[in-house]
Amino acid sequence: MRSRLLPLLAGAVLVAAAGTATLSAAPASAVACTSGQLIVNGGFESGTSPWTASSGVITSGGGQSAHGGTSFAWLDGYGSSHTDTLSQTVTVPTGCSKATLSFWLHIDTAESGSTAYDKLTAKIGSTTLATYSNADAATGYVKKSFDVTAFGGQTVAISFSGVEDSGLQTSFVLDDLALDLAAGGDTTPPPTSPPPTTPPPADATRTPAAPAYTVSLSSDSTGAVWTGHESVSFTNASASPLTEVYLRLWDNAHGSCPTTPITVTNVTGGTASPLSVSCTALKVALPSPLGQGQSGTVGFDLGISVPSGADRFGKDGAFSFIGNALPVLAIRDAAGWHLDPYTNNGESFYSLASDFDVTLDHPTSLLVPATGTSVDTPGASGRTVTRATAAKVRDFAWAAGPFSKVSGTSPAGVKVNVYAVSGISTADAQSMLSTSTSAVDAHAQRFGAYPYGELDAVLDNNFWFGGMEYPGFVLDLVSTTALTHEIGHQWFYGIVGDDEYNSPWLDEAFTDYATDLALGKTGSGCWSSVSWSSSAEKITNSMAYWDAHSSRYSTVIYTYGKCALHDLRRLIGDTAMTKLLHDYAQSHWYGVSTTAEFKAAAQAATTTDLTSFWTQHRIDG
Repeated sequence: MRSRLLPLLAGAVLVAAAGTATLSAAPASAVACTSGQLIVNGGFESGTSPWTASSGVITSGGGQSAHGGTSFAWLDGYGSSHTDTLSQTVTVPTGCSKATLSFWLHIDTAESGSTAYDKLTAKIGSTTLATYSNADAATGYVKKSFDVTAFGGQTVAISFSGVEDSGLQTSFVLDDLALDLAAGGDTTPPPTSPPPTTPPPADATRTPAAPAYTVSLSSDSTGAVWTGHESVSFTNASASPLTEVYLRLWDNAHGSCPTTPITVTNVTGGTASPLSVSCTALKVALPSPLGQGQSGTVGFDLGISVPSGADRFGKDGAFSFIGNALPVLAIRDAAGWHLDPYTNNGESFYSLASDFDVTLDHPTSLLVPATGTSVDTPGASGRTVTRATAAKVRDFAWAAGPFSKVSGTSPAGVKVNVYAVSGISTADAQSMLSTSTSAVDAHAQRFGAYPYGELDAVLDNNFWFGGMEYPGFVLDLVSTTALTHEIGHQWFYGIVGDDEYNSPWLDEAFTDYATDLALGKTGSGCWSSVSWSSSAEKITNSMAYWDAHSSRYSTVIYTYGKCALHDLRRLIGDTAMTKLLHDYAQSHWYGVSTTAEFKAAAQAATTTDLTSFWTQHRIDG
């Protein structure tokens, strides 16, 4: 395996720089055109043939993920002088009314700014179709298409060349290449365009992509009331125009709509509608539709008032816990906008990996643990300004209060801070620091290195819910098992995302399984007292089901879910299961997992037919 640097930062805009060279290629013997698709193994799922590629370019995992399936072509990403190439020779038939070359491209980079240090060139024959660079980096894949009809009757190479300089890494990731042909006599009518006032249906691409949040807030003397401004920039990754965005104001579920603890006013960059979904969703109509690859920014004034109660958004005496308080963008995909209701029973949260730059102005007497890496500077008299930055995270949370603090570094080099409310002993805080450093390394060894540098654990034994995970920031009781679990969520929900409302097992069951492994538990006797409540009860049920059957949620999602994974390990073997979960995490790093994708990956990891296994364990999808 070659060694690459993991992706660090991504830009906000992805734009192709199309070439203008005259289309020309070597002639080939005439081949009659038949409608269809010309490129072979365009998804790289059948090995390397018939591609010609630099060593290791066609791969899976390693910190990148496929657009479809499990494999892809990864050019560059070394952070040193390097050139990778990829090509396939095809003969374009004569007589085609249209020939269209398309591919899906993802670029991430550790470079910054608009200077093109590292470049990818896409060609057909000797003609340059487009050049991309580190300055075009963005989260997620974007589809690129080129009319190559002029190459009819010619044999040409479809080729890509990635050239990286000696500085920071840039990864150019390609997948699902196609050269679609339409025969000259093809009578299939083109799709009818919808009226201009009716937006086309959303495709499967998750959008808006590459969210970048900039937040500046100032607190009152208690750290429970915050006011300021938030803005978010984003890119439409979908081929379908983006006419609006939705902000999720999740913590308004803690109020009595329309009296809410989160207030958004003075919206810029679009026109706000009244709050919906029990005041947790705010539609913002954009001034004009954004096409694929186009970007927009929405800004607003923000007010946060933390309610009383030792909750994930609540105030326990002098200590405020501020989870899910920043409005974040909802996701649109083939199912439309995901505007599920808040659930107190589990989680409803579903977001794409994003960048956050958050400035928190607060009394110096208050410590403010937060997602990301924090730097404190003096503010006005008696105040401190904490700037927390985080890349490729799905949310941002913080706390404020006169916490006690102990810090350490894991053997693998992760800085860990433990913050405790009054009443928690120094011995307990030190014990939880030891648990944290052990857990973060144990999970990293199994699933991939912890990428966020720093981890904050905030302890309060009054939390009614046990523990709660946020990127680089967890709330918990003094409990080795619970804290190991919440830190496990850094991988399953945080790094490997999922739709927590519709597929809660993908983060809770996987994290509980990871917790067992970290604590040396084998899952023996898992099914000693299993009793399904009805034929409708399944491990893969959504929170809509579990909110209606709340007494069964923990038993099925956590216990039966992790037991199913232990059973899968026993069925396919320890080695295969270890490799499956490591490779699955790597292939979905900063992406989104689905049940169907995991089932496909599991089946690919064994020669045993798993059909009956999924049925027996009630894992649908």
